[in-house]
Amino acid sequence: MPALIAIVEDDADQRHNYATAVRQKGYRTAEYASRKQAAAGINRELPDLVILDIILQDEVDGGFNLCRELLASHPGLPVLFLTERIDEIDKISGLRLGAWDYQPKPISLGFLAERVASLLRLAELRNQPVNTDAATVIGSLSINDSTMQAEWKNQRIPMTVTEFRLLLHLLRHPGHAVSYDSLMSATKQQYVTANTINTHMRNIRRKFCKIDADFSAINNEYGFGYRWYENS
Repeated sequence: MPALIAIVEDDADQRHNYATAVRQKGYRTAEYASRKQAAAGINRELPDLVILDIILQDEVDGGFNLCRELLASHPGLPVLFLTERIDEIDKISGLRLGAWDYQPKPISLGFLAERVASLLRLAELRNQPVNTDAATVIGSLSINDSTMQAEWKNQRIPMTVTEFRLLLHLLRHPGHAVSYDSLMSATKQQYVTANTINTHMRNIRRKFCKIDADFSAINNEYGFGYRWYENS
């Protein structure tokens, strides 16, 4: 059965346009105008990916609240924020919640459809067992570039796409300081700042520390960037 994409957008014309672009890719859609409608509908049938605006009708942070609720119950669910709110604090808030992607409006419908397809392919790959034969081992870390999977001391680290890109970029320069500018470029995101990178790094560290309380391989180089250095 084709993947189901939930579109949560209070503007009827935009919702229709997004749904049309996604269906032309061969996917099914479920369309909602409010947080309450979306919560009820997603509870009935869990989608494979959610496209989510932040402002939903009279709820200024309705999208953030819905994202928090969804990921609390379904932590691996891909969420793509699509919004006019592109201030740094909003983007950081979305990424802290665990969104896989954050795209500004207006957006090319062709680009949106391709982004959805790319995230679905990645979700499928990440649900497969880690292929240790195809992974690169660096100290206690095993990382697979093609499937964007990583394991620390044989335990899977759940990461968003951007978090994985940042980790991989650090690992390509082990022991060396990597600048904020270089890390920003590695995210392949728009509107990235040093504060955004710091937020991602805190999230990555927290996920490692949840597995290993003594984790200390990601080091901040004050005012410059970050370094991966694992003590032997």
